Amino acid sequence: MMDQPLSETLLAWAFILGFYVLPLLHVILSPRGGAWRVGPDTRCPFAPRIGWLVIVLVLGIIGWFLFMRATAKRGLEESGGGPA
Repeated sequence: MMDQPLSETLLAWAFILGFYVLPLLHVILSPRGGAWRVGPDTRCPFAPRIGWLVIVLVLGIIGWFLFMRATAKRGLEESGGGPA
């Protein structure tokens, strides 16, 4: 690790932080992420937010884009808006 210049190390950490940790934090802290607990009428063992966390853990930035797309659609449906 001492062989690499400091800029390469910082770039690697910035990449991990920006494309892996920040999307996970967004899913955890987002008010539109869904419930933390499983609903009484579901057969799935995961709550919606836990499911999104698993998707983002496995797929990384692609899973985060899926989360953003799903929550944006849900927000449009709740507000009564939609594409013009």
